[in-house]
Amino acid sequence: MKKKKIKSKKKFKFKKVIVFVMFNIIFTIILAPFIIFWGPFEATKTLAVGSVLTSRHPQVVKAFLSDDQIDEIVNKYNNTDSTSDNPFQITVSDASSGITIEDIKGQGFKGKVMLIKNPKRIKVAVTKDLEVTGERVSDLVKDAGAVAGINAGGFADPNGSGNGAFPDGLTVHNGEIVHNNAGNVSPDIVALDKDGKLIVGQITVDDIKKKNIQEAVYFWPALIKDGKKGVFRDAEWGVAPRTAIGQKADGTIILVVIDGRQLSSIGAKMSDLYNIFMNYGAINAGNLDGGSSSELVYNGKVINKPCDIFGERYLPTAIVVMPE
Repeated sequence: MKKKKIKSKKKFKFKKVIVFVMFNIIFTIILAPFIIFWGPFEATKTLAVGSVLTSRHPQVVKAFLSDDQIDEIVNKYNNTDSTSDNPFQITVSDASSGITIEDIKGQGFKGKVMLIKNPKRIKVAVTKDLEVTGERVSDLVKDAGAVAGINAGGFADPNGSGNGAFPDGLTVHNGEIVHNNAGNVSPDIVALDKDGKLIVGQITVDDIKKKNIQEAVYFWPALIKDGKKGVFRDAEWGVAPRTAIGQKADGTIILVVIDGRQLSSIGAKMSDLYNIFMNYGAINAGNLDGGSSSELVYNGKVINKPCDIFGERYLPTAIVVMPE
């Protein structure tokens, strides 16, 4: 009888421990958003706001913070209307291949800039298994026979699989529309025409032929258009990893990838990207897909620090740099 009582007591204690642990886990999960968004930890709050605002569930932030509070957090690190002091340091220079890579550092972020002298080297790479599965940027670069590449346009997820199989909006390669889920509307694009001129903003399907568009992906906002600042609000975009493309008056292409969602680099705002391109003398520049997708590959290696703990993301498109 005593042995049975001892066993039953042990089982009862074990059950109590399990219940206690489960209660604390559930309580912590429930309490976590309140600590993050209402607590005193400013860096954590900024990182969370930037990450969630640019995710598929920005309503989570707005459930805890007002628009004014979000504006205050997002705008804390920079002046959106002025260009920043030159924070750039050249770390790699490969003039023989017409490519220069620079490290950049701003308030709260680190990243890479790649300069390509010949704009006609820029192409869009599309997953070879379109509407089936995406590819990693490193594989898209390799498959295209390119020397470098960044992630490009956004992607749709009609099946909920999240494998980057479907590009969003308009996708153009070698002058042909390879995918279009935008219909006849005017989606925002980042494109290059037959002369290597970067075009940002809205265009129609008919414009693809009229304007001799050779390569294009869908994303927004336009950061600089014909030398003028684009229309965007930092509070709508938050602070996050970023990828963007621009062009100087002499044709030089500027690829920018900013690391984020890390203690060493929280991420960048749209105004940070605008300031970077202004410092580099861009006359046109457009934002590309960011977040966990942001990545720069060069000579077969990922040379920035993507935030996805599972490694390279599977994506439908990349912007690649072909050999001379």
